[in-house]
This record gives sequence, C-alpha cells and structure tokens, in this order.
Amino acid sequence: MTSTIKVNKIEKVDGSTIELGGPGTSVNLASGATQTGFGRTGTVDWCTTAKTSPFTAVSGDGFFINTSCGAITVTLPSSPSAGDIVSFADYANTWNSNNVTVCRGGSKINGACANALLSTQGQSVTLIYVDGTRGWKNTMDSTSDVTGAPSYVIATGGTITTCGDFKVHTFLSSGCFQVTNGGFPSGSNTVDYFVVAGGGGGGEGYGGGGAAGGFRLASSLGIPAPTMSPLATPTALPVSIQTYPITVGAGGAGFQGPAGGVGANGSASVFSTITSTGGGRGGAATPSQPERLGNPGGSGGGNGSSPAEDGSSIPTGNTPPVSPPQGNNGNRSYNYLQPPQYGGAGGGGAGAAGCAGCGSNLGKGGIGSFVSPVMAGSNGTTGPVPSVRYFAGGGGGSNCANHPQTLNDPAGAGGAGGGGNAGQPNYPAQSGPAKNRSAAAGGTNTGGGGGASSGPGGSKTDGSAAGGSGIVIIRYKFQN
Repeated sequence: MTSTIKVNKIEKVDGSTIELGGPGTSVNLASGATQTGFGRTGTVDWCTTAKTSPFTAVSGDGFFINTSCGAITVTLPSSPSAGDIVSFADYANTWNSNNVTVCRGGSKINGACANALLSTQGQSVTLIYVDGTRGWKNTMDSTSDVTGAPSYVIATGGTITTCGDFKVHTFLSSGCFQVTNGGFPSGSNTVDYFVVAGGGGGGEGYGGGGAAGGFRLASSLGIPAPTMSPLATPTALPVSIQTYPITVGAGGAGFQGPAGGVGANGSASVFSTITSTGGGRGGAATPSQPERLGNPGGSGGGNGSSPAEDGSSIPTGNTPPVSPPQGNNGNRSYNYLQPPQYGGAGGGGAGAAGCAGCGSNLGKGGIGSFVSPVMAGSNGTTGPVPSVRYFAGGGGGSNCANHPQTLNDPAGAGGAGGGGNAGQPNYPAQSGPAKNRSAAAGGTNTGGGGGASSGPGGSKTDGSAAGGSGIVIIRYKFQN
C-alpha cells in the first residue's frame, strides 16, 4: 500500500538531525525533482554538448571541449567559494595540437596568479576551489586515452591487396603508410616488411657490374622456408597511430660517355626504422687511366678491369652492417693486358657475392634472394627456387672480348632478381654466333644492379646500364 504525505516543510521538534527511512530502506528523489543545500559529493554533472568556442565554466558542471577546429579559452567562475568544482575533458583528442587555455577568473590556480594550459591528447582534469592561498587545485588528472578500437591494425597507403586474413600494402614509388588504428596484441599491432633499395649502375669500359640494393625482410606471420628467404628476420615491426613516410629508392645511373666512366650508387629505401642501403656502383677503367673500383653499399659493386688490378680491394656489401645482412660483396677483376685477360667483376646480390672477372662464371652478378608471392605478388622475377619471387640480383661485369683468350666467352650475366646482363659486342675476329647486345638495366622495382658495358673496340659502345628501382611492401593481419 502506498501513502502520500503532502507538506511544505518538515522540521524536527528538538535536536539537529532528521532521520529519513530505516534499515533496508532507500530514499529516492523523484524523477525530475531537484535538490539544494545537500552539498556536492566531489563530482560534477556533465554537459554532454561539447564546447567549440570560448565560455565561462559553472561550478558543479563538467564540460567536454572540442578543439578540432582551433584552440579554445575557458574562464573559471569568478568569486568562487570553497568546494566549488569544475571538470574539463578532451572531446576529440586534439588538445595536443589545439590547446585549451584556462583563465583563472581572478583567483589563483595552484597558488599562482597565472592562467593554465591544457595540451595533452585525451586529457581530463577536475579543479576544486580550496581557498584564497592556493585557489583552484587539480584533484584528478587523466591522460589515458580509453578508446574503443578494433583489435587489428588499420592502415592506408600504396596498392592494397588481401590474402586470407592478411592485408598487403605495396609501394612501387614513394608515398605514405598511414596507420589509423594501432591494434592490440590479441589481434595485431605489428607488421612484416620487405624493403629493397635501388640497385647500383654498371661501369663502362671493361666495367664492373652494379650491385643490388639492400634487401631487408621481416616474416613473422607463419610463412615457412623455403617460401621465404633465409635472410628474413622473425621479428616484426610495432606500429602506432601515425603516418609513416615511405621512400622507394631509385636505381643508380649507368655511364653514357667516354670510355672509362663509373656508374652511380643506388638510393636507399626507407620504412620507419628500416633503411635498406642503395647498391654500390660498378667500377671501370681504360688503358689510359687506372682502375676505378666499385663502391660498397647494400651489396658491393664489381671492380672494373685495368692494368693496375691487383685484387687488393673488394667492394663490401652489407654496408652499413645490419643483421641479417642486407647484401653481399662485389668481386675483383683481372688485368686485361696479361693472361688470362678477362674483364670486370659482377656486382654483389642479396643471396651471393658477385663473381670475379675470370673463370666459368666470368663476371656474373650475385644471385638475389626470394620472397613468397603471398607477400610479393607478381613483383620480382623467377629464379632457381620455384614458385617464389626473386629480388636484388647483382649486375653482370663486362669481359675483354677483343683479346684472343676471351673471344668466345660470354659477358657476365645478371643475377636472378633483376640483375642486368653486361654488354657484349660482336668483334670481327669473334667466331660463333654474334653476341651483339647492349648492357641491360636492373629490373624495375627489383633493386637489381645494372649491367656493365663492354670494353672499347667493339660494335656496341652505348654505355653501361642503370640499376633497378627498389620496392617497399608491408603486411599485417586484419581479421581472424
């Protein structure tokens, strides 16, 4: 049975306490009713309409402040009483870029006669007025961004493909990988990467082959060998909400000019903290000038042949050093005026060093290494391991086909993975099928080294070839 008492005022006959209810009884304030005189309990009533322009705070209220369109100034209540309370919260997580200025309204803020600045993303603060000495004091400060978010990485950039539960972003040119959700370990918060730099240009005039660009690969997502290169690290790269600039390195130029010019190093490719170094140039020489060596780099360029060749210096790969190594050395050439009178060396590749300018593998570029098509798609080239894609092959070195000992030896072949073949002229004294070919460039988006040009005196004098551009590929899990 419900009964109702209607009165305007209840007063106790004596004493100072009026007791409402009893054990196990709750006392409710009717819906729509308000109360005064009970004092506050250290909390505020939140205004759920976000503030987007300057305003004056009211004691007892909390305010969401949206600075996505610009900085905002809020003024504290004037003539506050002890116990007055206000709260502010970052509505759009933008206080780090567009700040909130808290004007003191004539009172001190934590003992200072100065305004305060709120500049932390996701921040919320509660200020209580204590007294005239300290003024407003902050009693609660949170910088935790408690945001409901998917458990998986979400990102844009490059050409995006999907394969099962994974997304792959392929960059054939420079761009941006923008992460809009960093995910969680229960889903994904790391990415695998494949970063190949530009290959080096070949050398001219008994030239050495250009080297492959650096080859760096992370494979943590369960792709077994031999589908993925033995050079792969199992350590994936953590990502967070931000924009990651992507640099796809260009191939180094070949030399198009008087005999004896060297190529140029390839350019680095970069993703986050991962940098693959450009491939080293191929060396060159002529009878009128001393040998010009290949350069170190992601892989080392092949040395050019000359009368001064003594094999004392071999251009090094994996420079600067990383683990697993990003490439291999070039190799030495041989004195083309003395038997056996061979030519320039091959450039190093991701999978092997370049071959010396003599022997059965005369000037052959070092083989590249391979990546699963699940990650590489149709990019790269074929190679010895079936059903995978090769990258970062070294460029071939030129022979000295105008000397009797080498008339029938082929010029150096580029290594699998985009390495360019060396040029091969057709000399009048040469027997067998004509080998009248130009030096070949490294494959586009393979990081292959450029092929060297042939020595002077043949019918092909069109210079050495450029290295191939690099590539950046990023892969992560986006669903179960």
